[in-house]
Formats: sequence, C-alpha cells, structure tokens
Amino acid sequence: TNPGFVVRITQTGLDYAHQQGISFLEKELGQLKLPDISGDFRIRHVGKVRYELSSLDLCSFHLPYSRISLVPNVGLQVSISNAFAEVDGNWRVKLHFIRDHGSFDLKVENVYIKINLKLGSDTSGKPTIDTSDCSTHISKVQVHFSGKFGWLYNLFYSAVESRFRKILEREVCETVAKSVRSDLQPYVQTLPVTARIDSVAGIDYSLVAAPTATAQSLDVGLKGEFFSLAHRSAVPFPPLALALPPDHQRMVYFGASSYFFNTAAFAYHRAGALVFDITDSTVSSAGGLPVPAPLQLEKMYPEMPMKLRLSAPVSPFLSIGPEGLSLRPVVDIQAYAILPNSSLAPLFLLSLVSNVSAVTDVRSGHIVGNLKVGRYGRGWAGGRSRLSAAQVRTLQSIINILASSVLLPRLNDRLDQGFPLPLPDRIQLSNILLRFHQ
Repeated sequence: TNPGFVVRITQTGLDYAHQQGISFLEKELGQLKLPDISGDFRIRHVGKVRYELSSLDLCSFHLPYSRISLVPNVGLQVSISNAFAEVDGNWRVKLHFIRDHGSFDLKVENVYIKINLKLGSDTSGKPTIDTSDCSTHISKVQVHFSGKFGWLYNLFYSAVESRFRKILEREVCETVAKSVRSDLQPYVQTLPVTARIDSVAGIDYSLVAAPTATAQSLDVGLKGEFFSLAHRSAVPFPPLALALPPDHQRMVYFGASSYFFNTAAFAYHRAGALVFDITDSTVSSAGGLPVPAPLQLEKMYPEMPMKLRLSAPVSPFLSIGPEGLSLRPVVDIQAYAILPNSSLAPLFLLSLVSNVSAVTDVRSGHIVGNLKVGRYGRGWAGGRSRLSAAQVRTLQSIINILASSVLLPRLNDRLDQGFPLPLPDRIQLSNILLRFHQ
C-alpha cells in the first residue's frame, strides 16, 4: 500500500536523537547492580584458595565515543568505543589459616559495545523497536587490592579479572536490551497513529509498513488518511506513489501527497461539514448587507428574507504543483424564501465554479492553511424560478461578495487551527522550510 504521508529521518536527525539516547544509556549503565563474585581455585603446592568480592558499586560508566549508523534494509546500529568504568567494593580471601579482607578499586577500560536495532510495526500500526543483537568486549581490566598479603592477591587476580569481565559484558547487554524495551520502545510508540482533529474528523497516521533504512535515511510510510469520526468509509481513490526529493541536508522531512489533502476534503464532505447557510443574520454579523433577492422573487415573496445554502455536490479535488495547492470546486447555491411560519420555499439552484488556491505553513506542530478564492465563474441555474442571464450575473456578483465576507473567513478560521503532524512526545520543530513538488 502506498503511503499518503512519509516521514524521513536523515543521518543528521539520527545523530541528534542518538546524543539524547546515549546520555540516557550512560545513566542507565551507571546504575548497574553488579552481583557478588565468589569462587575458589587450587594452587599447586599451596592448596585451595577461597575468595569473595561483595558490595560491588559501579561508581561511573562513561561512553565518550559512539555513533549511530544506518544499515540498509536492516535497521540501525549503535557502536560505542573506548568506554570506561570504575568499580569499588570489598574482598575477602581464605587460604588454610590465612584470612584477609579489605577493599578494592577496579577500572575497566577500552570497552566496545555494538547494538543492532530492529525496526517494525505492530498490529495497530504503531512503530516498534527492539535489539536484534548486542555484543560487549572489554579489553582491559585493572584491579587494585588494599591489604597486607600482596603475593596472595596476585594469585587470584586473573580469576577475578576473568569472572568480572564476563559478568560486566553480560550485564551491559542485558541493560541495553532492557532499556530499549522499557524506555525506547514506549517512547517511539508515543507517535500518534490516530490524531483527532475536531468533532468531525481525525487523521490515520498508522504505519503502512516497517520503517525502511537506506544508506542516507530512515523512511517511515504512514497511511496519511483523514476519516469521519461518525462513520468511517473507504476512500474511493487510491494513494499514488510518493517519492521524496533526494535531499538529506535537514534532520527530518515530512512529505504529504495530494491523497492526504483530498481525503480531508472527502471526510468533511461525507460528514456534511461542507454545507454553509447564509442568511441576513449571518451577513449582518459579518458587517454586510442583507441577502438581496432578484426582482421577480421580491414580487413572489414580498418582504420575505432569503436563505442561501452553499454546498459542494461532490468532494473537492485538490492538486499540488510547484506553485502550491489549488482546487476548482463546484459550489451549489440553493436559494430559499423564509416563509412567515419559518418553513423554506425553494426558489432556484445556482451552480458555480471558482478557482481556489491554498497557502500552507507549519506552526506549533500543525499544518495550517489559508484559502484565497477567485471570482465565481459561469455555471447554470435551475429551479422553480427562471432566472435571466442578467440575473445570474447579478447573483454571481452577490455570491462573490458573500464568499469573501462570510464564507471565506469561516473556512480560514478553521484552517488556521491546523491539522497535527505525526510527532512523538517532546518533539518541537524549528527552522521549517516548506516546498511544493509535482
């Protein structure tokens, strides 16, 4: 399935996210709880030596050098090098009648960690992330024991070093896997797969497939489809292939196809939200004059106010070009006379066509818009009352005035509230550049 909306995260964007993630991982590793280490081994001509290391405290764990890489068609890889840590604790040793105890300091240097991250999506369309592989290699361990029998410590030094190396290598990868599952996975799932816009419609931002890693970016295809909250129905047109331009200079790119905007028009049209009534009261509240009636209608319904109902007979279809967004909607204007008993007497139906352009922007994580409507062109008139060509032209002029003074402000007020972009928690966009491509 082709997406209606695409999010592209470039290497620059991944590097920024990586900085935040490494800082968090460094804190997590610094809170590692290491188990006590005990054991015994035999020394030729000496006997069995029993040792125990307890109260191990990982004082610090530093990750000075790391990078995140894209692995095409696989996912992401995080490589950490030259990491180091410091541990202190207590030791106890027994050899025949010799017993001793004290404290020790341990330094771990040249630690290398490699983490492979697998990206996917769950049944609800939310993104998923997990570790597919993790390896840790410790090149150097230095232990300093405090005590009286230095020769004795050297006997079990190698055993302690080997045991500690294996334990720390295992604990590091377990901590990484736990951190990804308990912290990173819940965070990526804050990406809203359903965004409620208002009382009429919402947006489906569920993933149509697992994120795709390329040599230069991570591309996430989203459904990008508006839907009616009251009754969701299948969109009668498919999304076309959406290819983003080969630009990777910025951290993140959002690509919205014409499908995205046209499903908005379809959802609001199906919900009956593209119907507007204009009466004397709505015109006067907007600072305009009462809705005038053609002369012959004044004779038929003397001193009776008129009501105009503007509606789109079909869902407007929007196109995207180098200059921006444009559409050419058909508008039906059904005129009524409001009778003394408040019932409506249908007068005539006038269908007009107008050119509409949309100016779009991004503000506070929302796509906002502003419509500019050209003059309504010739259409056709029908109904109980026959209108002359001159009367149709007069009505066109009236509709142009009403559209600019009443209808357009209503639409632009709604568009100014905007539609939310698919952003996870605590993400704010800055230095935004908007471009149109065909």
